[in-house]
Amino acid sequence: MPAIDSKGVVVAVNVSPTHTMSKPQRAEILLLEGLGVDGDAHMGATVRHRSRVKRDPAQPNLRQVHLIHAELHDELRASGFEIAPGQMGENITTRGVDLLGLPTGTLLHIGKEAVVEITGLRNPCDQLNGVAAGLMAAVLGKDAHGNVVRKSGVMGVVRKGGRVAPADAIRVAFGPPPHTPLAPV
Repeated sequence: MPAIDSKGVVVAVNVSPTHTMSKPQRAEILLLEGLGVDGDAHMGATVRHRSRVKRDPAQPNLRQVHLIHAELHDELRASGFEIAPGQMGENITTRGVDLLGLPTGTLLHIGKEAVVEITGLRNPCDQLNGVAAGLMAAVLGKDAHGNVVRKSGVMGVVRKGGRVAPADAIRVAFGPPPHTPLAPV
């Protein structure tokens, strides 16, 4: 798999044992292969997001790890929102990687050991408005063709476990072509 020279870095890591929107920052998190973030409410081989559990609790958990790019926080700050890492529910806040532009199946090598496979886009929910009024609308946009653009991060599964902490490097590796654009999961 070809890798790209990325200047990606972990800005913050966040975890919550309960189903809350915001996740407190930690000094480090532990990613568990096939499960997700140790101690997080969304950890598991099968779905843990409550709305998805209601539909089919046996479906595979393609949302084990939630990543948001710190550049989104910068954009939101410029629009008057004060959003800190973890407030939008992400486990890993990154900088320097175009998360939204990655194809499905991209591998993120994070720190010394961890590998997260990107499965798709996070579909923002109305709970974001509980963080700040109007936040959900602020993370949705339209492209030049009128298509909805979801900016609230990406979801992934843990392919190789390991510890992840702020300042850890992120290396991006694409799978073989054809590359499929991200869709909501």
